[in-house]
Amino acid sequence: MGVDDKNISYRIYLVAAFIFVIAVAITIKLTNIQWVEGDYYRKLAKERTVRNFVIPANKGNIYSADGSLLATSIPNYEIRFDAVAPKTEVFEKNVKSLSDSLATVLGKTSSYFENELRKARANKNRYYLIGRKLGYTSYFKIKGFPLFNLGAYKGGIIIEQETVREHPIGKIAERTVGYERTHNGQSVDGKGIEWAFRKYLNGKDGKILKQKIAKGQWKPIRDVNEVDPQDGYDVISTIDVYIQDIAHHALLKQLESYEADHGSVVVMETKTGHIKAISNLGRANDGTYYETTNYAVAESHEPGSTYKLAGLMALLDDKKVDTSAIYDSKNGVITYFGKKVEDSHEGGYGKISLARGFEVSSNTILVQAVYNAYKENPSQFVNHLNNYGLNKTLGLSIKGEGIPYVPQPTDRSWSKISLPWMAFGYGVHITPMQTLAFYNAVANDGEMVKPQFVSEIKEWNRTIKKYEKEVLNPKICSKETIVKLKAVLANVVKKGTGSKLFSKDFSMAGKTGTAQVNYGKAGRTGMYYASSFVGYFPADNPKYSCIVVVHKPNTALNNYYGADVAGPVFKRIAQKIFTDAPSTNTIKNLDRKIDKQEQSYEAYYSKVQKKQKVVPNLKGMSGMDAVALLGNLGMKVKVVGVGKVKKQSLQAGENVVKNATILLELS
Repeated sequence: MGVDDKNISYRIYLVAAFIFVIAVAITIKLTNIQWVEGDYYRKLAKERTVRNFVIPANKGNIYSADGSLLATSIPNYEIRFDAVAPKTEVFEKNVKSLSDSLATVLGKTSSYFENELRKARANKNRYYLIGRKLGYTSYFKIKGFPLFNLGAYKGGIIIEQETVREHPIGKIAERTVGYERTHNGQSVDGKGIEWAFRKYLNGKDGKILKQKIAKGQWKPIRDVNEVDPQDGYDVISTIDVYIQDIAHHALLKQLESYEADHGSVVVMETKTGHIKAISNLGRANDGTYYETTNYAVAESHEPGSTYKLAGLMALLDDKKVDTSAIYDSKNGVITYFGKKVEDSHEGGYGKISLARGFEVSSNTILVQAVYNAYKENPSQFVNHLNNYGLNKTLGLSIKGEGIPYVPQPTDRSWSKISLPWMAFGYGVHITPMQTLAFYNAVANDGEMVKPQFVSEIKEWNRTIKKYEKEVLNPKICSKETIVKLKAVLANVVKKGTGSKLFSKDFSMAGKTGTAQVNYGKAGRTGMYYASSFVGYFPADNPKYSCIVVVHKPNTALNNYYGADVAGPVFKRIAQKIFTDAPSTNTIKNLDRKIDKQEQSYEAYYSKVQKKQKVVPNLKGMSGMDAVALLGNLGMKVKVVGVGKVKKQSLQAGENVVKNATILLELS
């Protein structure tokens, strides 16, 4: 018995010792946490429960040259309710009036909101959703409703804001205006004005401190921001919405008519290089067209006959030949080193001048002229192309410019056919924008200017930065050469391949182009045609230059020549800008009186002349006249709607009270 008691005592001592050791260990650990590692754990706890969240700054707006809004940031608000925050007496006092107010804005019944708010309070919901994707007007109203007007602590209102980028004119010019898509928080689209001028548009983000609550949700600690966001600057683009609309729909109509794969059009102001319109449309699987790739800027390909202008410019500038020089088209076929150069016109054009060869776009004529002049020294010809800037990018402000290519005699790929092939636009690569800049230099009397998409950066009415005209080449060739080139470009439209586009109402000058793209590669992607027209208008005093390129028109429907596929788009743009513009002709019979107008004026005048002591009967009177009449009586007027007066808040015959307010409802 004594032995058993002794064993029990040992066990009790052992357990007590174990408990004592555990207690000492806990004490040491608590002491260590509190005093040794206290700062670390307090910081960790704060980081896990309180955190700064970024408030994205509102981006600046992008405007067109005529002041239309192309891109803007719209604030969206999400409002939630911390049902635990208000005291019971405050909640009960305001819940009914709050429910009534919410019903007027959010479209549900007052009883619905009252039930939901009470349920949220009963469940101690600290993050009950009131409404999301709310506009500023709705947000401002809700913020002032009973209970919520007491703020975050007393009223329990939680306000969260985000900004959404909107394009008011829709998809038109979307690839040039630009848009940002995100994936895992990172931008995956880096083109257009949005991206190129992001340092001005983006502004500076703000910060708001939030505390973690139940179910992993966060709520603002204060109803003011730690750091307020700073809005970005506005960007004024060179785009003209009127011209943009014309260009977009002219291109779209032609793409649909020819069931083409894709196309682009650019309109540029000759003197400044300002891009007034740019449209890039690609065909979807369902046959519709939309802005996909910025083809005008990015797509570098063999241009075909529009490149002949460069060869003709070199020939004239070097005085190798004159436009009157005669060449034999050799029945429309000429062979160089086993490779045929053919004219589109079967049988050729006989013996014609170099100018006429350019006007009818004869491959055989232009190739003979260039090859005969430069075969002994091809570097002389290529150096001209390099000096014209055809071998380098324009340095556009927006990202993604295609790389042009001009074969050099020092290249390993240079061959005997390189020179003749370059003469009619093959073996070289160039983008539509680069081609347009070259033609624009001719229209601009030899001065090559850089295409620009933005004219200035503004903060409200204050100009932050202005983009002046940038000259790439002050004199691309001699004045004598420019005069001759302008003459043949005008004749292309008057009596050449573009004669179908000629109009006696307005003048145009330019060059057609029909290129075989991917020729010799049918086994891979298949050869197709790219139809183009590039030029300027008016021909005698150019204001705008324009290029149209249509890729892969359906040859089974009509034809694929540049004059027929791309040319009509060019003509439509010129026609709409100059022919459909408001007339400045003198208006005849301007002083002729119209009986109905005279009667209306007499009725109004007679009422004004009377010393009114009572409110007149305004029904049926135009809103403008009614406002003027009441103003003369010393009354204040509020107007709802437009048109003629349908109702008036003060009835006819009532005594006039000076400074009294009358409400007019117009039909």
